[in-house]
Amino acid sequence: MADDPLTRFVRTLVRSEVPVLVLSPHLDDAVLSCGGLLGWAGRRAPVTVATLFTEAAPPPHTLSARQYLKQMGAGDAEELYAERRAEDRRALARLDVRRYHAGLVDGLFRRLPRARPGTERLARLLPEAVHVYPTYRLHLSRGHVSPHDTGTLRAVGETVDALLPGRTGGLVLAPLGVGGHADHVLVRTAAERSGRPVVYYSDFPYDLHAAADPRFTARHRLVARDWVRGLDGKAELIREYRTQADALFPGGRVPRVPEVYLLPEAAWETGPPASAAPAPGSGRRIRTAGGVP
Repeated sequence: MADDPLTRFVRTLVRSEVPVLVLSPHLDDAVLSCGGLLGWAGRRAPVTVATLFTEAAPPPHTLSARQYLKQMGAGDAEELYAERRAEDRRALARLDVRRYHAGLVDGLFRRLPRARPGTERLARLLPEAVHVYPTYRLHLSRGHVSPHDTGTLRAVGETVDALLPGRTGGLVLAPLGVGGHADHVLVRTAAERSGRPVVYYSDFPYDLHAAADPRFTARHRLVARDWVRGLDGKAELIREYRTQADALFPGGRVPRVPEVYLLPEAAWETGPPASAAPAPGSGRRIRTAGGVP
C-alpha cells in the first residue's frame, strides 16, 4: 500500500537529514501535540524541541495566575515551573530528541516591559495593572498577541535563528494556535515570519473542543493530514507531565486520537527542503539570551 502524503513527507525528511526544530510554547505542548511523530522521527532524524515559555515570575500575581496555582496545588510559581522543566526533561529523554529551554516567562506571569507611570504602588494591590495579559479569559486566551509583547516575539524569532542557522536547510514545526492562547499564537507568528519552511501542528487537546482560525489556514492554503504512528505509548508519555495531566484530562483518560499536521497542498507533494545547514546543536551547546540548553 502506498504511503499517504504525510508519511511520504516525513520519510523524505528523514532520508534527507534535514534538521527539524519543533517549537513548543509551554512545557508539555510538543509531546501533547506531536508525541507520536517525535517518537518515530526522533530516532531517525536530527530533531530539537525548543520550549519557549519555561519560567514563571515572582509575586504579586494576577487573579488568573493565582487561580492556576491553586488548581495545580502549588504555593510557589517558580518552584512549580522548576518541576515542570524537570518533567519535560524526563519526557523528552524518552524520545531521543535534543531539548532546549529558552527561559522566557509564561504569558500568565509576563509583566509589561515598562510599567505605566503611576502604577507601581497600584500594582501591589492590583497586579493586573502591570501584566501584559491581565486576565486569562479576557486577554490571554483571546487569540491575539498584545502590542506589549513585541519584545517577546523578537526573542522567539532570535531563538529560531540561533537554533536553525541560515534561512535554508531546516524545517520548523509550530503550533497552529487552536484554542487562541496568546503564547501559541505568538510562537506561530514567529515561525511564520522566520523565512523558513513551516509545518503547523494542531494544538492537542484544545483541538478537541475548538477549531483552527479559518483566516490563517485559508491565507496559507493549509491542508491537514493525520499521523497515527507512535500513538500507543503517547498517553504514558503525557503522564510524565504530572503537574498538568490531571487538569488537562480529568478522570485520567488521555484520548487516543491522530495527530494533525498542516501544510500547503503543494508542499505535501514536493517534500521537505533539502539539507543545507548543520543539525541544530551539532558540535556545540546553544544558548540564546535567557536560554538554558
